[in-house]
Amino acid sequence: MTTPSPTADTGAELLPIATPARTRAALRTLIRPDRGLALTGIGILVAATAVGLLVQPLLGRIVDIVADGRPAGDLTLPVVLLVAVAVVQGLTTTLGLTRIARLGETVLARLRERFVERALNLPADRLERAGAGDLTARVTGDVARVAEAVRSALPEMARSVLAILLTLGALALLDVRFLLAALLAVPVQLLTARWYVRRALTLYADQRVANGAQQQQLLETIGGAVTVRGHRLEEQHTERSAGRSRKAVDLTMRSVNLVLGFYGRLHIAEYIGLAAVLIAGFWLVRDGAVSIGTATAAALYFHSLFGPVNAALVLLDDAQSAAAGLARLVGVTDLAEQPEPEVGKPEVGKAALASVPRQRIASSEAAVTVHAVSHAYGPGRPVLHEVSLTLEPGEHVALVGTSGAGKSTLARIVAGVQQPTSGTVTAPAGAGSASAGASEHPVVLVTQEVHVFTGTLAEDLRLARPDATDADLRTALATVHALDWAEALPDGLATVVGEGGHRLDPARAQQLALARLVLADPALAVLDEATAEAGSAGAWVLERSAEAALAGRTALVVAHRLTQAVAADRVVVLEAGRVVESGPHDELRDAGGPYAALWRAWSGSRAGAPHP
Repeated sequence: MTTPSPTADTGAELLPIATPARTRAALRTLIRPDRGLALTGIGILVAATAVGLLVQPLLGRIVDIVADGRPAGDLTLPVVLLVAVAVVQGLTTTLGLTRIARLGETVLARLRERFVERALNLPADRLERAGAGDLTARVTGDVARVAEAVRSALPEMARSVLAILLTLGALALLDVRFLLAALLAVPVQLLTARWYVRRALTLYADQRVANGAQQQQLLETIGGAVTVRGHRLEEQHTERSAGRSRKAVDLTMRSVNLVLGFYGRLHIAEYIGLAAVLIAGFWLVRDGAVSIGTATAAALYFHSLFGPVNAALVLLDDAQSAAAGLARLVGVTDLAEQPEPEVGKPEVGKAALASVPRQRIASSEAAVTVHAVSHAYGPGRPVLHEVSLTLEPGEHVALVGTSGAGKSTLARIVAGVQQPTSGTVTAPAGAGSASAGASEHPVVLVTQEVHVFTGTLAEDLRLARPDATDADLRTALATVHALDWAEALPDGLATVVGEGGHRLDPARAQQLALARLVLADPALAVLDEATAEAGSAGAWVLERSAEAALAGRTALVVAHRLTQAVAADRVVVLEAGRVVESGPHDELRDAGGPYAALWRAWSGSRAGAPHP
């Protein structure tokens, strides 16, 4: 289960946060594949801690030897044993902590992979409602806090808990009255832990939300800096940023005060426990129940508890912070894994692209059917209104319309990356595919926002088909007319591109994306203004590349330039989220309707524009 999505002061509907019970269940699931490693590591740490507990009795033995005035030679055996204990404890502790650390890193890697996998599959409109800052804060801050806890807090916590339990057992073996005296500190420690936990979990969760809101504001301000300056909104955005920063700082200071109060209470517990053990030792030695060495060992045992008890309780700070971060990560994985239907929202049809396996059908049947699809990004924000559309196998359909008409939303719904509010979309696998068999990638979406991943050009291309040979890569590049510049790179296909590597201009980056489309060989290709970033100089080159990439397959193209509509088999015109015209370019151009007006406005603004 997850808690309802909190809402930051940005007005965004933040991604959900898992409940404590669900977070614990998710953690058990993550650890389950490595139970053997966990049990082995804990077992070795138990042995290391048990060996270390021999130090206090050996020191007590030395005290008794000295107190009884025995020969100095009697000290040899206890001293040798102390050295042996130190060596054995050091070796076993190192081995145990290594295994615990390996367990932690393995679980952390598994968590990261699951989070990234789920985050990439979140509906686009859900991410838009949450805002980029919330997801960014989870990917960066929350993952970092969980990682820090796994690498430092988890091993130390395991060792501290074992030391506490075994030391209390050793006190009981010396004399149960020493254990009872030591336990006088426990009520203060438990009350301190309860006082801290009840405040810390909510405080750290609020702190994470505030940090996300702060990042969201900074992203919006920096990303829209030109617009902010153009409308003279610098003071307003600065004040918003300062306000959210003040809120984050205020929560941070509250957490500092909480930790200071936590430490103060722990010191009181230490004083009470040590005083009780010393008093018990005095009375027991006076009555002859124990020796001075035994009383000394008991005092040393309790004193040795200061470190692990304080470490365990102090690590609650890291644990609570990490738990808050983990709950936010699990909330995202659960959201994508088990999406909950929204109240009052019609259920998406069973044939929706995002959830139904594609089945190959005969070529005489429709490749894509959109039936009565509507979509809204929030209450009162409808984008599409009962849109119905059919794409025949191998047909190229161009979507045109003014900005805000709903073209990109419809394209993303057809591509399956976003579910409609109502209606159904079916897209059988393999229909219209250029390959002989069913396509491994039934639908591929290419947008104008293309990312060049860090690595060699060949690795970037193989993201679409990992088993592709170099010959396959060259064929795909040649198909989109990119082979010449690719082979002219310093190291050809082995040239490192992306961040820190060889920089590709927007046109070449888009050709790279189109080459990946060719390698994926989808049954249906959706291009959402995929040639928009080229600019006028590269428009013709990219349009030629896109046409070659789409050859032989069904395609839906959001046309940035109407030359793409001219080349399409059919043009569909959207206005305010509704289909208002559909037909071939020539027919719509001569009909005098909305498309004709768009054509006149577009061609009239371009000197020498093509006119078929």
